Amino acid sequence: MKVKGKNYKSIWLNKKKSAVTVIDQRQLPHQFKLLYLKNIKEIKKAIQNMVVRGAPLIGVTAAYGIYLSMKKNPSDKNLNSSVNFLKDSRPTALNLSWALKYMKKKLLNQKPSNRADESEKLAEEISNKDIQCCKKIAENGLKIILDIKKRKKTNKPINILTHCNAGWLATVDWGTALSPIFLAHRKKIKIHVWVDETRPRNQGSFLTSWELLQEKIPHTIITDNAGGHLMQHRLVDMCITGSDRTTANGDVCNKIGTYLKALSAYDNKIPFYVALPSNTIDLNSKDYLKDVPIEQRSSEELSHIQGVNSKGKSVKIRITPKGSKVSNYSFDVTPAKYITRLITEKGIHKPSKREIRKIFS
Repeated sequence: MKVKGKNYKSIWLNKKKSAVTVIDQRQLPHQFKLLYLKNIKEIKKAIQNMVVRGAPLIGVTAAYGIYLSMKKNPSDKNLNSSVNFLKDSRPTALNLSWALKYMKKKLLNQKPSNRADESEKLAEEISNKDIQCCKKIAENGLKIILDIKKRKKTNKPINILTHCNAGWLATVDWGTALSPIFLAHRKKIKIHVWVDETRPRNQGSFLTSWELLQEKIPHTIITDNAGGHLMQHRLVDMCITGSDRTTANGDVCNKIGTYLKALSAYDNKIPFYVALPSNTIDLNSKDYLKDVPIEQRSSEELSHIQGVNSKGKSVKIRITPKGSKVSNYSFDVTPAKYITRLITEKGIHKPSKREIRKIFS
């Protein structure tokens, strides 16, 4: 995708610097800064501190972390300890455990002397497949946008509401929920995006809006609680979000607040879509109230806010009373009955146990 007209991925291997290069997403939208991660400890820190975020990108980053570790010590003991070291970096995103299991399984079948080269190939393979996967999601999601355009029988923009950031910054390239929007815009379809701010880290107002600006896609940032009002007034044609983990029954775990958007869409008969790669589906997870771990992050994300002051300096300020208790649940789960369809690289599916089985048949 483009940043000021130049093509970028969100992560890549930089052999000149012997490092994995990532975009420091904590600095956006005010500053575009690259970081060079040179060992597995820096990889874990980048995942935990949300230098990189988004389930698919977290998985790819972890794969590169195993590669960096295998370069230094390719032993069985180090492979096992490296996987264990990274697996609890972010508990909710399924792609993290998926990528680590995949790397471990493949590398245990290799001689230690081959593991550095093989882990590089595997990490690059996971990265490239993520790009291909997201492009397929874009193509499948475009069919839905074209269908809405046809039914509207007007040349007015299609209004799409999204929550959090599920663009190319959450993957290696293209993104999940935003990828059909990018593709539709490139095909000259008129699009307008309602961008939820997505408190407390503001991934919508910081990251989604920034991506849409780079692509010159019309958009409007709204408060998290404005979506229902817009739907009541028929100002939303469809909703689309990403997913950090989807159960075998089609229930979707995503950024906190997604559930409320889905309820509003259901009440106003507005289609609610979820775009995700198939490796975000947890076939072992059936009871979303018990089987889906919900990450609770630092209370400071909620009690403080970070921005740029009038002098252009990044500052963090407290916005809650000192001494008040704060709970920062980062995700919620939307039951399958409120989801219109799942969009994966393999097609458009009903969010049901039977349909999900077909994806993996």
